[in-house]
Amino acid sequence: MRPVLLAEIAEVFRYRELAWNLVLRDLKVRYKNSVLGVLWSLLNPLLMMVVFTIVFTFLQPASGIDRLPIYILCAVLPWNFFSSAVIGSIGSVVANIHLVKKVYFPREILPLSAVLSNLVHFLLALGILLGMLLVFRFKLTVWILLLPVVMLEQFAFTLGLGLILATSNVFYRDTEHIMQLILLAWLFLTPVFYPMEILPRHYSLWGLDLNIWRLAYVINPMASIISSYRVILYYGGPPALDFFLRTLLTSLTVLVVGYLIFARYSKWFAEVG
Repeated sequence: MRPVLLAEIAEVFRYRELAWNLVLRDLKVRYKNSVLGVLWSLLNPLLMMVVFTIVFTFLQPASGIDRLPIYILCAVLPWNFFSSAVIGSIGSVVANIHLVKKVYFPREILPLSAVLSNLVHFLLALGILLGMLLVFRFKLTVWILLLPVVMLEQFAFTLGLGLILATSNVFYRDTEHIMQLILLAWLFLTPVFYPMEILPRHYSLWGLDLNIWRLAYVINPMASIISSYRVILYYGGPPALDFFLRTLLTSLTVLVVGYLIFARYSKWFAEVG
């Protein structure tokens, strides 16, 4: 099993030029007929910063969090990367079914290119965020060196989930519509616009004392990933090691499971699609 898996991964790597061309195509399509083009990826965090400043400074003041717009932006940007990449991955096979039927290539490249194209946007926006942190006199500590590891962790989780959902969408086209609703609910269950501390620490259910904070991180991997970004960028500290390692293990597990599911059913994509 292991040599076969390594051989399949090596084959995907051999087709890396195709993956890159698909990423470039996605970027061109997204900004087609746009005056500013890719500059929208740079302006997006700036415009969100203005909106958050207006909403949370004037319309909803006294939040208790210093420089709240930056606090929220540290979570919104990785969440946008996650949600956009998942939605893009879901329709990646169906949207390119004409290629699947005519040309041989590792089908995994389709959801992979969708995630990579959204990663490019995220990296551009992240660069702007780092500039904002410097402007607002945030102290960037040595822990920022862990940021690429957190990004790889999120990339693995997002790609694994995308592989599973892309497979499901070939056979059940309702997948994309259902996931849009799930992602909306998922957003509000993830501490993006609020700190985890506003939730009750403990809750008693049927005589059991439940640690709500811990359950929220354990059940929702994106909560741990968002927390890691926020701790590193906003607070300048290290993520909690136990949560970080657990989320890393979860992300790698989701990636392996997603790849195995995709590889098993990809041989029927051309027939069903």
